[in-house]
Amino acid sequence: MQRPETIFENESFVVINKPAGLLSIPDREGKETSLKGILKNHYGSIFTVHRLDRDTSGVIVFAKNETAHKYLSRIFEDREVEKIYAGIVKGSLAEPKGSISMPIMEHPSREGLMVTNKKGKPSQTDYEVLEDLGLYALVQFRIHTGRTHQIRVHMQYLGHPIVCDELYGDGRPVFLSSFKKNFKLSRGEEEERPLLHRLGLHAQRLSFADEQGIRHVFEAPLPRDMRALLQQLRKWKF
Repeated sequence: MQRPETIFENESFVVINKPAGLLSIPDREGKETSLKGILKNHYGSIFTVHRLDRDTSGVIVFAKNETAHKYLSRIFEDREVEKIYAGIVKGSLAEPKGSISMPIMEHPSREGLMVTNKKGKPSQTDYEVLEDLGLYALVQFRIHTGRTHQIRVHMQYLGHPIVCDELYGDGRPVFLSSFKKNFKLSRGEEEERPLLHRLGLHAQRLSFADEQGIRHVFEAPLPRDMRALLQQLRKWKF
């Protein structure tokens, strides 16, 4: 796993590029390493503003004091923060851009799973296809609400789940042999390694105005594993 990288910090908050596979905040058992735990060890006290799923990489912000926490939590709650994600999805979307406004709620019997349901909380995701790669597509998302697993649930609803999504897709890793014709293992390799074996979702950009009214835009480039998959998909597209 890559190490968390600091994108920006001041006396009020710190912005991190979170690697995939790292918890944003401690789980109930508290046994696993989390990004919040790492930051707490470094800063002494740290406050959760929002979170990313374990396997989602990218931009996340934590407050350094209670005043900043109160302010940042409010602007997230009031939808004054622009949140842009990039994801690799299965299939070719019928519409190159659109908006999904399906309410989301917790599954009535399966803990940790979310579903679209008219009884759920209002949820809105805008999407735009950046590249149609045949079997897959690179899509940009802007979320106006912050529901648990929102993008993942909405893409399942559209019939184009995020690649390698164990909850809302088939969860299968992506192998070069699945789309490259006449694929052969390299000499000395006993088995093929996947190009991507984690959720293909990345928090690309976060933008908001701080308490002084200064506008900030924080970005994190696509991680290496997602770039490697896209590179191969472009090469062998058909």
